[in-house]
Amino acid sequence: MKKLAAMIALAAVFSAPAWATTKTVTLSVSGMTCAACPITVKKALSKVDGVEAAEVSYEKKEAVVTYDDAKTNVEALTKATEGAGYPSDVKK
Repeated sequence: MKKLAAMIALAAVFSAPAWATTKTVTLSVSGMTCAACPITVKKALSKVDGVEAAEVSYEKKEAVVTYDDAKTNVEALTKATEGAGYPSDVKK
């Protein structure tokens, strides 16, 4: 019985994505020229698999993106904004 319980516990531990973490990155999106631009940037970022949230500010010319690092990465995020016509870089 103890072996069965141990096997079930191990199966539960290893079936969950233990290495996936939620990360947040701030992207500098300097090409936004009007108040409607953030809508396009946010739509592009939201289409990337693994993006959990995207807040885009025209005033700050930046996008704060929360994503699952097991599903996507910063390169995919910057490619998404560039594909929408708004190149971006990680804000330093």
